[in-house]
Amino acid sequence: MSVEHHDLIHEFPELKDRIHELKTSDEHFRGMFDEYHRLTREVENMENEVTPASTRTEEDAKKRRLHLKDELYRMLTAKD
Repeated sequence: MSVEHHDLIHEFPELKDRIHELKTSDEHFRGMFDEYHRLTREVENMENEVTPASTRTEEDAKKRRLHLKDELYRMLTAKD
């Protein structure tokens, strides 16, 4: 089974420079960024059946990841 990559650079390639800028200058963004990528690895491991998990557990992790992605996108596109 092929797993899609959901890291922020793949999700928002047009915001690559802004992602780097916020990672280096905004501690809150960096923490959320790290949490998003931790969840992404967990979901990928569940999808690849490396980490056994119920469908509900996997879906809950995907929902948390989506919520984080929405918040990160809001921060990336906010006008200073």
